[in-house]
Amino acid sequence: MQSTASDHPSAAAEFVANDARAHWHDKALWFVREKRDRQSRTLPEWEKLRETASAIKAFTVSHLADLLEEFEANATKLGAKVHWARNAAEHNEIVLGLLQQHGVKKLVKSKSMLTEECHLNPFLERHGIDVTDTDLGEWLVQLRHEPPSHIVMPAIHIKKEEVGELFHNLLGTRKGATDPTYLVEAARHALRQKFLEADAGITGVNFAIAETGGFVVCTNEGNADLGVSLPKLHIACMGIEKLIPKAEHLGVFLRLLARSATGQPITTYSSHFHGPTLGGELHIVLVDNGRSDILGSDEFRRSLNCIRCGACMNTCPVYRRSGGHSYGVTVPGPIGSILAPARDAEKHSTLPYACTLCGSCTDVCPVKIDLHHQLLTWRREIGLRGLVPMTKRLGMTVGSLVFQHPWIYRLLGKLARTFVPLLPRFVLYNRLNPWGKQRELPKFPKKSFREQFAARKKAKRK
Repeated sequence: MQSTASDHPSAAAEFVANDARAHWHDKALWFVREKRDRQSRTLPEWEKLRETASAIKAFTVSHLADLLEEFEANATKLGAKVHWARNAAEHNEIVLGLLQQHGVKKLVKSKSMLTEECHLNPFLERHGIDVTDTDLGEWLVQLRHEPPSHIVMPAIHIKKEEVGELFHNLLGTRKGATDPTYLVEAARHALRQKFLEADAGITGVNFAIAETGGFVVCTNEGNADLGVSLPKLHIACMGIEKLIPKAEHLGVFLRLLARSATGQPITTYSSHFHGPTLGGELHIVLVDNGRSDILGSDEFRRSLNCIRCGACMNTCPVYRRSGGHSYGVTVPGPIGSILAPARDAEKHSTLPYACTLCGSCTDVCPVKIDLHHQLLTWRREIGLRGLVPMTKRLGMTVGSLVFQHPWIYRLLGKLARTFVPLLPRFVLYNRLNPWGKQRELPKFPKKSFREQFAARKKAKRK
């Protein structure tokens, strides 16, 4: 089950308690990060693409109201029906109303982080509608009654052995089978029947183009195409920040998205939708759900540039070692630790501290969001709102005192070098020292850096 968002450290502790799994998760994500690096180096114009994408998104955000009206007008001309939702509740009611109007009982859905954000699946199920996520990773976590742990690879935390056991229990596959090809074939067979029985299809939106009124959905499995080709009702759910102004801008983002997300040169399927299919209906639900509040913030407006590639998660040392579920939000990792406090700072006050401020997330972001700077700004904001726990405030006060008085810093360093190595191990590594659960103190030097530097300087003068 998804952990509460109010206590990331405790939720992360549960994940890292399984040391082998934590290290496996870390390596799996770093493998994807390395693929991203290799792909980015194949394009001499990579940094130019990032700068261009950042500028396009900055223009979009600063002209969002006008571009949304332009998109609505052009989408309507193409035959689509556009709906506006102020929040998750309105989004869910709009979708439910459309499904009930068409007598929908069975629904297939491609991967959509917006519908996860709005908790659409359980809402529809409570109203008697059978919902099947058709992205393989999304389907796996749905079968396990879990939320996604990653926005691009929702089942990255699940091992193939666990998938084999799950499929054996639910699909009747061979007991102990772990071969990915065999398991994927079993999933394809089960999902194909879901596609054939569906009365409607729901997709997310990766990019919507104001100039044309069309939108693009990117998948690696083709499930979005199949899910909206057979039923006559297609509902596309879209956050208002997914807009780009012109069709010519699309190529910039498509070249960045797949390389940043999974280290591929291009997504397998980039499906373009311009109006409904012959004899069908296309409904586009534009959702705010707090985005306008972020738009009004000078400090955090740039977070709306995010194209949901997940690159910041793949590189983040905290996310890789604590798992996506520890964040307790739909979008975890560095970008989620900015977006979640913007909606509810008190509930998500620990998330900006789930960061080493190493800046790696900013380095890999394809639209150049200054992620670690925004996380640092959120820490200041949380402090100003009085939401920092007493234990953390006390530690910061002591640290400030030490760093303001160099003689205290030097004295404590000398005492630590002298006496800490003499202490019994249980004094340092116990339940009262959470830092030491998976860490070892380095060997203490006999002399401090200052003492070594002074000695070398003196030796040079001789």
